[in-house]
Amino acid sequence: MEKQNVISLIVDNIEKVIIGKRKVIERVVISLICEGHVLIEDVPGVGKTTLISALSKSISASYNRIQFTPDVMPSDITGFSMYNPKSQEFEYKSGSIMSNIILADEINRTPPKTQSSLLEAMEEGQVTIDGNTYKLPRPFSVFATQNPIEYLGTYPLPEAQLDRFIMKVSVGYPDQKEEEFILRTYNLESPLAQLKGVATKEDIVEMQQEIKLIYISDEIRRYIVQLVSKTRKEQDVVLGASPRGSLFLMSASKAWAYYKGRHFVTPDDVQELYLPVIAHRITLRQEAKLKEITPEYILRKILRETEVPTGVNNEEK
Repeated sequence: MEKQNVISLIVDNIEKVIIGKRKVIERVVISLICEGHVLIEDVPGVGKTTLISALSKSISASYNRIQFTPDVMPSDITGFSMYNPKSQEFEYKSGSIMSNIILADEINRTPPKTQSSLLEAMEEGQVTIDGNTYKLPRPFSVFATQNPIEYLGTYPLPEAQLDRFIMKVSVGYPDQKEEEFILRTYNLESPLAQLKGVATKEDIVEMQQEIKLIYISDEIRRYIVQLVSKTRKEQDVVLGASPRGSLFLMSASKAWAYYKGRHFVTPDDVQELYLPVIAHRITLRQEAKLKEITPEYILRKILRETEVPTGVNNEEK
């Protein structure tokens, strides 16, 4: 079976549990294939935790949920060194980060010191304790959740932390028919309990290597750079997207092309992922917020105003 069909199998499997949210599921799975991390911002009760639990089951991966509270310490996450009197040596005691899929639940409820303990793991796939470096298992992805409504007792994520998430997504409420179907599906028991794996960790690692081989033309690369660099020039933006945003948008576009069964990237692939990859990297001026301008509004404006590359036969490359 071709690997892009494996992605469809994973998405279909998760959709048995998360009803009517295929686009969100696709973006979460694509982020995993990109070796990326996802920030899921939404109100309680829409299935954020269930979504990530279903993902880990679908790929038969190890899974840890970290409930971020004010008393969680960095060592709880990364691990620590403990002296062993028998061996007369310090031994590494692994923390909850040593897993394939990490759910950082309500990440903004823990102080910045603890939040920052994830930075090295998210960027380099390792943790360093007392000068010793420990590699994390592969695949490895962090899926962090936060509630956009509650601000009391929370610590907003700094730009450096936000920039490490390849995408920011929102699950959203189901419509009436979807909610009725949820009630029927969950009537006797949660379908999550019966969910079986449809792929393996090895499949994910293999796909992570294969998407790197997806062809992307100079014209498409130039298009990506234009879309990202224009965020830095908008008058309503105080901080635009960084070059890391360009790299993430390229990687996500290649993964989307791969998922769609192509070995080359088109402008449509870039446009599909532009908002979820870039929107959370933009900091608006206070005056823009007062006028209820959103990052998404600015990005759609940039998409309309940026010339789309045409006339390149990518398939022949």
